[in-house]
Amino acid sequence: MFLTLTTTGTPENPATDLGYLLHKHPDNAQAFSTSFGTAHVFYPEAEQQRCTAALLLEVDAVALVRRGKGKGRGGAPDAALAQYVNDRPYAASSLLAVALSNVFSSAMRGVCKARPERAAAPLPLRVDVPALPARGGPALVRRLFEPLGWTVTVETVPLDTEFPEWGDSRYVRLALESTTLTLGEALRHLYVLLPVLDDAKHYWVSPDEVDKLLRAGEGWLPGHPEQKLITSRYLSRRWSLTREAMERLELVRLAETDDSEVEEIDNAVEAEAEQEERPTPLAVQRREAILTALRDHAAARVLDLGCGEGHLVRELLKEPRFTEIVGVDVSVRALTIAARRLRLDRMGERQAARVHLFQGSLAYTDKRLAGYDAAVLSEVIEHLDLPRLPALEYAVFGSARPRTVVVTTPNVEYNVRWETLPAGHVRHRDHRFEWTREEFRTWARTVAERHGYDVGFRPVGPDDPEVGPPTQMAVFTTEAVTEKEAKAA
Repeated sequence: MFLTLTTTGTPENPATDLGYLLHKHPDNAQAFSTSFGTAHVFYPEAEQQRCTAALLLEVDAVALVRRGKGKGRGGAPDAALAQYVNDRPYAASSLLAVALSNVFSSAMRGVCKARPERAAAPLPLRVDVPALPARGGPALVRRLFEPLGWTVTVETVPLDTEFPEWGDSRYVRLALESTTLTLGEALRHLYVLLPVLDDAKHYWVSPDEVDKLLRAGEGWLPGHPEQKLITSRYLSRRWSLTREAMERLELVRLAETDDSEVEEIDNAVEAEAEQEERPTPLAVQRREAILTALRDHAAARVLDLGCGEGHLVRELLKEPRFTEIVGVDVSVRALTIAARRLRLDRMGERQAARVHLFQGSLAYTDKRLAGYDAAVLSEVIEHLDLPRLPALEYAVFGSARPRTVVVTTPNVEYNVRWETLPAGHVRHRDHRFEWTREEFRTWARTVAERHGYDVGFRPVGPDDPEVGPPTQMAVFTTEAVTEKEAKAA
């Protein structure tokens, strides 16, 4: 990973003062050990008129994997090749943000005893990042940096210059220029926004990340138009942490509006917030609906097909009735996160014996999936191209044949109720389709008839009289046994 910081100067304020501000002498090349590699700081140019500091981060992929996880239990994909072969050594990410914080910590805080007046004053700055993952593309890069006073030059990197028909990659070349920001402000912007654009932190996000975000975002994040997106992505979309951060940012905004301290209004805001009934998130309602269906059909051994980061697996583990839980996903990264969320490496032996995670594609039959009481396909089918649905259908209903199959998928008719969703857009960029209630029921009834299942339908979320619920659920059963009948037996 590579990043450069460039400034210009005059005889009165030479550009080489950058060395004082960064606490790194221009004549020296320095190396700093980190838990995931080595950070090098050097100056490709250091003249009175122009000075450039470079940060080069060499990532040790093996050390990164070893630091992130132990041996794990439950079939966690610790030795998977994808953990070692990835873009981490090359593209700016949370690794580079951590290196910035470690190597330039004093500069980020705006501390410089040798040149305090320079640290507090705006500088002519240019930042170059030659390879930056940008999930959201150049448009999102501009939306994040331009409100902060940066002039943004962003260029998408093609997948292969020899084959332009392949299109663009998700990486960009980024150049930022400003004359209105201090060096500390610039570094704090990069510290937060580089991992936000990458949208894939290399470490487990814990509650203290909220404090880090608010410290680095002081003075600019409370008023940023993309505050919610920044907060959610920085905290790896952990809902509880995002909510806490948003509440604290709102306190800051209110304090600034009233020209008072946060502590003066904190208690009043909390008391008011306690009186409001918070709506239950749709994802929580969906998991509860799935658990209810599994309880209704006395399922004990359950497959979570397309388990993602393990949210449903975690809920299943809370109930002793589910004696064996298997999470399957095609994404090694998702399984790695799931293992970390579930803390498989710290789980007791008895609890660990109940859960297994393994990689697999639902487009192929897999003998490991046979013989289970129930299978769950929660928000999975819409991520497949329509021509591949028959393969999934046979793999689950024809080959694995669990006694109960629970399928949930978005109801496209409900999309008009989402105020922030543009007309004609699906809810997620990876959705290949979203069905109406009639389309989903037609597909489900056809599958049930073809493979000898009965099927019933349940709403998930508020059932709008005009457009139906936000999520639709089908419960397929064969040799149906209710929980009451199972207990009687």
